[in-house]
Amino acid sequence: MKITINGVPTEADAGPDDVVVDVLRDGLGLTGAKAVCRTGVCGACTIKVDGTPQVSCLLPATAVEGRAVVTAEGLDHPVQRAFMAHDGLQCGYCTPGFVVEAAAFVDAWREEHGDVAPPRERIAAAMAGHLCRCGAYAGIYAAIEAACRGEHDSGTPTPARVEAVEKVTGRARYTTDIRHDGQWEGVIIRSTRAHALVTSVDVDGTTVDLLPPDRIVRYAGQPIAAVAAPTRREALAVAEAARIGYEPLPAALDDTPGAPPVYDERTRKKAPSSGEGLTLPGGWNGNVHGPFTGASRRGGTAVKRIEAARRRADPLLVTGTYTTAVQVHTPLEPHACVARWDERGDLHLHLSTQTVAMAAERAAKRWKLDANRVHVVAEHVGGGFGAKAGITVETVAAVELARACRAPVRVVLSRAEELTDAGNRPGTRAGIALLADEKGDLSALAVDVHGRGGVSVGSAVALHARLVYGTAPRRLRDFDVVTNEPPGTPFRGPGAPPLLWALEQAVDEMAHRLEEDPIALRRRWDGNPKRRALYERAAELPLWRDRPRTGSQTGRHRRGVGVAAANWFYAVSPGTEVELEVEDDVVVARTATQDIGTGIRSVIAGILREELGLPADRIRVEIGRSGTVPGPASLGSRTTTSVAPAARDAARRLRAQGMTPGTKVVGKRRRDRGGYVTPFAVQGMAIGRGFSGAVHVTEVEVDTRMGTVRPLRVWGGIATGHIYADRPARNQCEGGIIQGIGYALYEERHVDPTTGTVLTANLEDYRIPGIGDTPEMTIHFHQDGWDHVNGRGVGLGEVSTIGVAASVANAVHNATGWRPHDLPIRPDRLLEGIRA
Repeated sequence: MKITINGVPTEADAGPDDVVVDVLRDGLGLTGAKAVCRTGVCGACTIKVDGTPQVSCLLPATAVEGRAVVTAEGLDHPVQRAFMAHDGLQCGYCTPGFVVEAAAFVDAWREEHGDVAPPRERIAAAMAGHLCRCGAYAGIYAAIEAACRGEHDSGTPTPARVEAVEKVTGRARYTTDIRHDGQWEGVIIRSTRAHALVTSVDVDGTTVDLLPPDRIVRYAGQPIAAVAAPTRREALAVAEAARIGYEPLPAALDDTPGAPPVYDERTRKKAPSSGEGLTLPGGWNGNVHGPFTGASRRGGTAVKRIEAARRRADPLLVTGTYTTAVQVHTPLEPHACVARWDERGDLHLHLSTQTVAMAAERAAKRWKLDANRVHVVAEHVGGGFGAKAGITVETVAAVELARACRAPVRVVLSRAEELTDAGNRPGTRAGIALLADEKGDLSALAVDVHGRGGVSVGSAVALHARLVYGTAPRRLRDFDVVTNEPPGTPFRGPGAPPLLWALEQAVDEMAHRLEEDPIALRRRWDGNPKRRALYERAAELPLWRDRPRTGSQTGRHRRGVGVAAANWFYAVSPGTEVELEVEDDVVVARTATQDIGTGIRSVIAGILREELGLPADRIRVEIGRSGTVPGPASLGSRTTTSVAPAARDAARRLRAQGMTPGTKVVGKRRRDRGGYVTPFAVQGMAIGRGFSGAVHVTEVEVDTRMGTVRPLRVWGGIATGHIYADRPARNQCEGGIIQGIGYALYEERHVDPTTGTVLTANLEDYRIPGIGDTPEMTIHFHQDGWDHVNGRGVGLGEVSTIGVAASVANAVHNATGWRPHDLPIRPDRLLEGIRA
């Protein structure tokens, strides 16, 4: 087939069933177009065909014969420079598709309207077919507006992050882009039953066993085996023809008492954890694990006060039951691994991971290798949000298949697999009782949370209520309700969003009963000085001062403003180091961490420029590889606060020693003044002293006819101390708001109640926020209060998102007088609620 690719006449092999994205990627080695959804929903595979943007995952290869195709690699357009300057990206996996579409829009707009910025609504309409799971939409808006004004027609902008050029041109290489000579493709065969004993596995081809020792599958979608073939199409055919024998077992697909057991006494201890390896102690009663009450404080007193208030019908006792749906991580780069054994017996892994060093360590242990014989590479990672930690099934499959095939093997999860068995935030049911005394002070709190994380345990929600609103008595109980559904895994702020969904609405309700400003009540109850500073700033916002009186509006469209606070641990990896080496006249920085979109390369580069007085072209940051000095995992908001002080220490050591070519120094992260709460690191992480804080003030418009909620404006106050790289930090906080809005309004995994099959297995049925869902956002950083911390700054990834959903709910209540109890706030629920 003859085709012109980026201006070059090209011969391409393509069969009648091939689509363009596969021809580009596998046949021609062009990786800018990403195969993410394969249903034309996400836009990551967008290319131009004869000047018109099209999604290449649905476009037959035969349809472009003799035509001109342009991919992100072939663009040289002002919009790419605008994306670099305005930080219209994070992980960058969706970025090539965005820039191809945006380039076409900018050209058409300027031709018709001249050099003026279009309204946000026009940009949103043009970009409606594109998704960014990181939520970098604010920067995308700004970039397109600037490009339309002609601001980047010439010149070279200073990029907001150092890898921006690679990402906007599609040259950044992710694990899904890796292809070795002779590489085979692997596919995982998964259970079609929610609970069964697998009696036989009959596969015609190279296969490896992925079943647990008891050979029992406990959810639909659980891995059974993996197969490999020279092409993915062949591997899929082998997997499709596999014959699996099952002996059905009764399945627990709801949380009703008396449901069939998921585990017996022997296998309970092997239940996976949904909370960063944390399994809270507690007994078992059928499929219910718990309660864990260790976070309570004077729990008996709290219960006595609450029960006495019930008996006297105290109006200052606020009670309620709040539920949250299962939320799926769904990073746009799916879980992926390319495994290769070399002639010496060393294991090489290209891995989409948040834990380069941990993955290498666990791989060495699993395959009984010396640590220096495992080599993990994660040059770029297309998002993670907590789901890509350690060694997961795609890695096991790829490694075992590579050994069996004696060839490199790539295993990439499909979008259906990603939405089924690659991680989720467990659903919850929280009962809450909040009591104030006659002075309006917090008198008692009780929180009972039943987490539903499928076959996993450790949802750990109620315990977060120990850390907020002073020291009043509180009984906190966490339960896990185990079902035959896919397991939960840690998700950005694990446990906190469902707790705050309930608690922050209860606090809001208490403010109404006390006839007190909701911000003023929080300021009075909350002893955290950093959050108190945020309350004071938020209370003066015109957005807050001009809010309507709750329930006062009539008519179809009603505006509401709500507030919610958030609290998060300060975590750190104390053993973090950064190595600097002078190569010719370039300073090279190395550490075994990774960048999942948070901008750690830019943090390191910025510190070196500041400390050494060097221009950007004399600094190179090399991360995403094991085998260098220790670096942190990208989990728990600890990457920047761990790496930045070590980079500064290394720069000062190098400056003192002199920057002679060949010089090498290692900088360490010194301990904070006063040390850490935990005297030793667990899995490389210690808990530091103090808590980060956030306050979000959200304005929404409620359509009382259609039942929709449209976020209009969000002010986010973030108290995490020193900000090392301003624009990427703001981008992270804006993305956190977007993910919180998705949790509040759209995201909900559905499982067939009879078969246990996940029904929301594509990006049409599982809805994540798009650019049109983006409110206008203002981020305020409060940078005081962390002087005891080495570097004076802590992580902001979790705290910037965990309270957002509650602020949306409180805004809906302000607009309508109806309080949401079930998340997401679907149109049917809203309409039923306001009618009642």
